[in-house]
Amino acid sequence: MKIQNNIRSIAIGSFDGMHVAHMKVVEAVDAIVVIERNGGYLTPGYKRSLYTDKMCCFYFFDTIKSLSPEDFVEKLNEDFPRLERIVVGYDFAFGKNKAGSATTLRELFDKEVVIVDEICLEGIPVHSRTIKAYLREGNIYMANKLLGRHYSIKGRVIPGQGLGKKALVPTLNLKVEHYQLPLEGVYATQTKIGSSWYHSVSFLGHRVSTDGSFAVETHIIDKDIGMVEGEIILEFRALIRKNRKFDTLDMLKGQIEKDIERATALLNESSSG
Repeated sequence: MKIQNNIRSIAIGSFDGMHVAHMKVVEAVDAIVVIERNGGYLTPGYKRSLYTDKMCCFYFFDTIKSLSPEDFVEKLNEDFPRLERIVVGYDFAFGKNKAGSATTLRELFDKEVVIVDEICLEGIPVHSRTIKAYLREGNIYMANKLLGRHYSIKGRVIPGQGLGKKALVPTLNLKVEHYQLPLEGVYATQTKIGSSWYHSVSFLGHRVSTDGSFAVETHIIDKDIGMVEGEIILEFRALIRKNRKFDTLDMLKGQIEKDIERATALLNESSSG
């Protein structure tokens, strides 16, 4: 049995990142239809709803990828019986093998279709793929600029290798899934535990100076937060340095102390700016 709704206008797309261009697309609709794929997200799943007050409706790609453009539009009409307006980006593609375009949608849907032109910031087209590319090269400043917010990931606290607290600095180790991770390295971050935010310095990448395993870990600066369980959020502010190997633990510890000093300066500057 289908749930009846009174939604009259929708925006359709992947909306991965909920970046500044997405906000333009969704500003004048009742609901967002998210085409959900798998992996490498800026904002996985329901987390898109954290950045908008619009209702989010999900179509899982695997369940609709075989539909022809005509069948897809028929599905929209069935799922949104009062639909009067659809808003899409200029590069919207839909239907099996991406056979349909934004222009095709305008031809098939018998009411209003609004096609939003490409949106640029300082001459740079705003796309999720562009933001991901900036993240992969560690350019947090530009990724955040195109997002219109600080890039963040959520992870579950897990046991670490036990070396940090004993020989280096204590860290919270995280299991992070589905997100696009930035370049391997050390970052000035904000960490949210419960309802509180803390200045932090975070590492993600392979522990090339110790056991070689991949890790995402964060050190809370100048705070003893005790035992932490469940999920926490990391918010990326700036890249401090790329990941590299140190010959001894003493050399690594010395560099971590410098990283903490650098992160503290950057975060204090950001807080006062």
